[in-house]
This record gives sequence, structure tokens and C-alpha cells, in this order.
Amino acid sequence: MISREDFIFCIGFDGETAIVDGKAKKEFGRLSTMELAEKGLYRAAFASALYSGNEEEMRAFMEFFNGKAGTSYTETAQLSRLFGVSLETVSKVSVL
Repeated sequence: MISREDFIFCIGFDGETAIVDGKAKKEFGRLSTMELAEKGLYRAAFASALYSGNEEEMRAFMEFFNGKAGTSYTETAQLSRLFGVSLETVSKVSVL
């Protein structure tokens, strides 16, 4: 499993290598899920909540996001599809 910071700023994959946005990781990598959401970094915030595996954290993010976006998502799978984020097994990380 890759680190939380690499996962939340992963922008794609090249085979089994995760491609990570190094600038965003450096600037925002230490923020909590809700701090990311409050800054408008919704994809990263969702990835953070997903990586944590904490249902309460995911629920808090969903409530915050639904309030801001005027949506009514209730399932992690819905947000996974919306943001294009899912937990993947990767063997390497490449930071750009």
C-alpha cells in the first residue's frame, strides 16, 4: 500500500506505478480530510477519507460535500465513481 499522501494526490497510473502530483502533495499532504474539503480539494478529501477506512470520516465528508454541491450522495461507491478514485494495489510511485 502506498502512503496516504501519495494516494490522495495520485493523478493516474502507468501500469502498476502510481503517478503523484508532487507539488500538491508537498503543499497539502499533511492536511486532514476535512481541512482538504474546506479548501475545496474535494477529490483529495474523498481520497483521504477512503484511505482512512473510517466510516465516520467518510460520513462527515459526504455531508460536507453534499451541502456544498447540493447533491445527495449516500454511498462511497457513488463518490468513488464521481471522483475516479478507488483503492488500488501499486508497486511503485512516481512523483512529478
